[in-house]
Amino acid sequence: MQNSFSSFLDNYLEIWRNSSLADLKNILSKDYKAREITGEEIVDFGYEESIKGWEQGFKFAKENNAEWNINVISMLPLREGETMVIISATLVNQGKSLETANLFFQTFQKNSKNEWKLVRSYIEAGIPYVNINDLIFNQCSS
Repeated sequence: MQNSFSSFLDNYLEIWRNSSLADLKNILSKDYKAREITGEEIVDFGYEESIKGWEQGFKFAKENNAEWNINVISMLPLREGETMVIISATLVNQGKSLETANLFFQTFQKNSKNEWKLVRSYIEAGIPYVNINDLIFNQCSS
């Protein structure tokens, strides 16, 4: 199972790095649910709102010739056919990272067709990049 998921995850991250909305739509479950926290603001949303958010982020990246800096912090098998991945993401524009990043706790499940789908996310948005960078360093050095 982990080999199958690892291959899927590599593909998902490549789709993200390429800002490919069409491919991302195939990975997002129609029943997707998410919660995003930005400071004191809490927003719950589903599939349609998520697609709009990804579309805005991908458009911004492409228009600014920015690249995604995406790091897998941890991968946790939750149940049979269900894995959570903790990912940090920020944009790099002209060689310089944005000052903030987002931390994604994303849960993927295998559906009845044996395909991995993103079903849930919890997102901490606007985290100072230096804090996330320290987290990545600590995770890699343990």
